[in-house]
Amino acid sequence: MLTKEYITKLKQDKNGAIAKLIEAQRDVGSLNFILENLGQLPNDFSSEFLYDLLEHSHAQVRLNAVKNIGKLNGKSNVKSLYTLYQHETDTGVRREIVSAIGRQKKCENKPLLYSFLEDVDPKIICQAIRALFVFEKDKDVEEHLRPLVNHENEMVRTIIYKEYFAKEKSAKNTLAHAETFHFLKNVVVNADVLKALKFVPDESVHLTFTSPPYYNARDYSIYPSYQAYLEFLEKVFIETHRITKEGRFLIVNTSPIIIPRVSRSHSSKRYGIPFDLHPYLVKNGWEFIDDIVWLKPEASVKNRIGGFMQHRKPLGYKPNSVTEYLMVYRKATEKLLDWNIRSYDRKTVEESKVADGYETTNVWRIDPCFDKVHSAIFPVELCKRVIQYYSYKGDLVFDPFGGSGTVGRTAKALERLFFLTEQEPKYFEYMQSKTKDSALFNERKTIFLTLEQFKESAK
Repeated sequence: MLTKEYITKLKQDKNGAIAKLIEAQRDVGSLNFILENLGQLPNDFSSEFLYDLLEHSHAQVRLNAVKNIGKLNGKSNVKSLYTLYQHETDTGVRREIVSAIGRQKKCENKPLLYSFLEDVDPKIICQAIRALFVFEKDKDVEEHLRPLVNHENEMVRTIIYKEYFAKEKSAKNTLAHAETFHFLKNVVVNADVLKALKFVPDESVHLTFTSPPYYNARDYSIYPSYQAYLEFLEKVFIETHRITKEGRFLIVNTSPIIIPRVSRSHSSKRYGIPFDLHPYLVKNGWEFIDDIVWLKPEASVKNRIGGFMQHRKPLGYKPNSVTEYLMVYRKATEKLLDWNIRSYDRKTVEESKVADGYETTNVWRIDPCFDKVHSAIFPVELCKRVIQYYSYKGDLVFDPFGGSGTVGRTAKALERLFFLTEQEPKYFEYMQSKTKDSALFNERKTIFLTLEQFKESAK
């Protein structure tokens, strides 16, 4: 019976016991089991049988053979590996060949590694780049790699940019990553968001959660064209990107929207806002992370299926829209999430941990909210999840379209700070009245400012 212990014992035999065991195998499963459990190979390991396996008909056997050849402490036969590479069709095997050659760390292999940079498979190119990184401060290597910052593949570009072009930004202020500016703390500004953001410093905000006004669906969201609407949102999220801390998150709640037909001789128009907005965000430095589906009860949405229920004629099917999207983005950075987490003290990290009962899927079943003043307000539960999952206590949460102030209220309840902008006077006044009547923003005093007042406070 084949066991790891038995394979390890045979590996130490200098009379080719492993080779004989391999030769005796008739099924691919046993063959791969042996190859996958060879572990570290002795300096005097007899490896001829591994090269014989490079011609095996099963790709996994070839891959495991190459992987073990790569363990031969710089003694692997590069010519044999390259011969296999030239006619190999399996991506995994080809990548492992590049890795095995790179593991030799020999200068004479550089021309071969350069040739791999011309491969059509981005995985092969990335593997060759990693192998060449071993030759630190090598001008020849740098001359071959630097131009790849303009490569058509995004992963190749990212690796090269991080290695050669990403510089630590000299901060315009001495603000720590976990901190923000005092004049932004628990502030609501009655102004157009683009005008207000002119006075907000770079990298001030930890999290943005917002629901942009729907295209021409409300009196306060009338735009001359759908393109103008998208371009307006692009400008808002470019500025939001600027004021967002490195590696932090933007969550945008949107859904497709229907513009009713003007008469029975015309059709209604449906706009895919989340899908049309996405390219603008990615283009401007937001890295797409996740899509979360907000699922609402069918009874809470407008009935579109009524006509179809009567006639049941194909082409006329219009399902009731019971979902909205929470599109999750992160400000692009070369740093990992751990860097962000280490910016906080241990007490803050521990106290900010999400309690049991958190959502484990990307489908959130939450009832919508309704309000006499604002027709499209966030449910508190929706805000609660986003703020808990994507920020730490003491962080500054921003909503460029403040509406009724749910983001601010929830942020405060979760021991975060908030900064809201809202251009509609009636919603601004509504937030002020709620502050007086029901302690909407309790404990820390909320500051309500006009644009001019905000401008002065920013000084």
